[in-house]
Amino acid sequence: MAQPINQNLIKLYSSILFGFAFSPSLKVNILESTRIAHFLNCKLILLHVGKNTPEKLSEINTIVSQTKHSDLSIDILWKEGNPESVITKACLDLNIDLLILGALQHENRFQFYVGSIARKLTRKVNCSVLLLIKPSETRVPCKHVVVNGLDAPDTPMAIEHAFYFSSLLGAQQITIVEEILPKEIHVTVEDDRSLKKANIIKQRLRHREESRVKNIVSNLPKNITQNINVKTQSIFGKRGYSIGHYAEIARADLLVMNAPMKTSIWDRIFPHDIEYILSDLPTDLLIVRK
Repeated sequence: MAQPINQNLIKLYSSILFGFAFSPSLKVNILESTRIAHFLNCKLILLHVGKNTPEKLSEINTIVSQTKHSDLSIDILWKEGNPESVITKACLDLNIDLLILGALQHENRFQFYVGSIARKLTRKVNCSVLLLIKPSETRVPCKHVVVNGLDAPDTPMAIEHAFYFSSLLGAQQITIVEEILPKEIHVTVEDDRSLKKANIIKQRLRHREESRVKNIVSNLPKNITQNINVKTQSIFGKRGYSIGHYAEIARADLLVMNAPMKTSIWDRIFPHDIEYILSDLPTDLLIVRK
């Protein structure tokens, strides 16, 4: 069980919205969402885009009554319209800090270009998004969190949110992955001499990235960094694809990433960074947005 966080720590999340549909995974998604809201000490709003019928209301109330957190503040809203537009507007109007959505782990080629509702919302909403691919009826402890350590303006915020989540969920380890583009080596390996030079440059790049990341961590509140084992991992490869592959191999329980900087159709035709992860989710994914 996660320990209550120090009350002096700035609260990063106050309100959570779970957009739900009446699917076979409804119950486990709601149970998982209520657990997350409980650990983050947030108000939870359940939103269904569709008509409110007695049958639907009875089903959702039955599920909510089965949650183990009776003190949790839960509101149930019903709105009609286009799901993408309604949920996007609700996040803005209700001052939502975190949107939780159920998502498919794998997209086929058609879904990659058209985009599921969950992935469209990930690119459009004004808040952070948590995509759940493996919700559970009974709690599965979060043990290992992987977070993007990319050299970018929003990375310190993503790392802070990763530690915040980890401290509240009781995670024991955080791995900060620095993805380094191979072109930064600036050496064409042709013989033993050039190979040795390339390896020296790689080592320097690793040291540079590790120093940058350690500096970010050192400036975080001690409340959220204590009792968590921190590891740094430099990877040379395609951004987005590399960290997703690492999170899968490392069997991470949660992957934390910066929000995508671009959201046009061209970013899906010519994928970058997070688009690789969205098309083939390695684990539950938290996308941090201001």
